[in-house]
Amino acid sequence: MKYGYIENQRPLSEALQQLRTYLEEVPVRLRGYSEEELTYRNPGKWSRKEILGHLIDSGLNNLKRFTDAQFLPSPFVVQRYHQNQSVVLNRYQQLPLEHLLTYWQSLNRQILYVTENIPEETLQKPVIPPDDSPTVTLLWLIDDYVAHLGHHFKQL
Repeated sequence: MKYGYIENQRPLSEALQQLRTYLEEVPVRLRGYSEEELTYRNPGKWSRKEILGHLIDSGLNNLKRFTDAQFLPSPFVVQRYHQNQSVVLNRYQQLPLEHLLTYWQSLNRQILYVTENIPEETLQKPVIPPDDSPTVTLLWLIDDYVAHLGHHFKQL
């Protein structure tokens, strides 16, 4: 996952409201495609199902980050994951759309549950992204997760 999708950091409430909007809009958008449209790949790119699978992997990894960053010693160091291998090995291309949507929605509902009550002082804890990126806060990491989802929403 690349970092730095947000231009201007939002308050947590705004980022989480945007996440709630995506929870409603993503299923509607994807259910409008045929199976052929969902699985079509341009050369070197992911299909719509694989993009949703990537968002599942992102949700899994970030749920753990958002949880661990609250209690592990500061600064919390983000571990990178192998996004292309994860998409292939999880075989998202072969799974039914409804399975993928249920999984993705459940993960993001849990992310909402975990993040919506994080105290302000905890949101300001330092986080070190991978690849020698500058130190950010837990709030920034949460907002960037939602912005990353928005980046891929445009591709669906």
